Amino acid sequence: MSTQTKYLLQESQMPKFWYNIQADLPAPLPPVLHPGTMQPIGPDDLAPLFPMSLILQEVTTEREVEIPEPVREVFKLWRPAPLFRAHRLEQVLGTPAKIFYKYEGVSPAGSHKPNSAIPQAFFNKEAGVKRLTTETGAGQWGSSLAMAGQMFGLDVTIYQVRVSYDQKPYRRALMETYGARCVPSPSNETEYGRRVLAERPDHPGSLGIAISEAVEIAAQNEDTKYALGSVLNHVLLHQTIIGLEAMEQMHMADAWPDVIVGCTGGGSNFAGLAFPFIGHGLRGGAKPRIVAVEPAACPSLTRGKYAYDFGDTG
Repeated sequence: MSTQTKYLLQESQMPKFWYNIQADLPAPLPPVLHPGTMQPIGPDDLAPLFPMSLILQEVTTEREVEIPEPVREVFKLWRPAPLFRAHRLEQVLGTPAKIFYKYEGVSPAGSHKPNSAIPQAFFNKEAGVKRLTTETGAGQWGSSLAMAGQMFGLDVTIYQVRVSYDQKPYRRALMETYGARCVPSPSNETEYGRRVLAERPDHPGSLGIAISEAVEIAAQNEDTKYALGSVLNHVLLHQTIIGLEAMEQMHMADAWPDVIVGCTGGGSNFAGLAFPFIGHGLRGGAKPRIVAVEPAACPSLTRGKYAYDFGDTG
């Protein structure tokens, strides 16, 4: 029996293309709707918030999208990320199953989020953007974009949910160490933030409010764009480097998953791991069972109503 624990790829084996699941879906995804008109959004609607390169990634149906070399060079700081076999967990459970996990905590920010923050910063820099705005809750995405902004010479303004801003001073310190400006949300810096504070001065904030503030600033300033850490097609695309690496590492382990388990919030971590395996199955390969796990406190997938929603509240 093999006792190997870590499965490591060489830097030269890092994927050179992201995988786009839209190329293999049996039917197109429902279109993104404009919150004002409720009609499908076009490139002109997204242009105030995103550079055209990311808009094209958002709508492309090509199976492969090239990862630019400058992005891959930064990725080499922590990628390829390791795949581990959980021998001790198998023993504790007394299971004949082989349990593997892909570990993304090796990134400088401590999560999978830089997998999208780095390319977003690169494409914005390439488009001549000077500043990025974004939101963050616990701070993982904010930390990642702050790092990416520092690497590509972009100013970064982060609206952090106020209760998290107060509870997590060390996460805020990390963002500021990278050079970002961290603002508790709701704030007096935006029209929407002032409106919220006028109704409730001690508002603890929410991710929707923070998104609204970041979007408002980006939409009002020509040199500023908005960056989002999850949900959008191009973000999920960037994260597929996780699953693409994992597929190669499973070959190294002479194994293939029967079940893939991923946590779901906004979906980027789950999509990053699962989409390449799902696409492999859609193209005629083995089809593993996919299990998406969410918190029981807010079960939007298992108990929520399927309906169209918008990320911001303003």
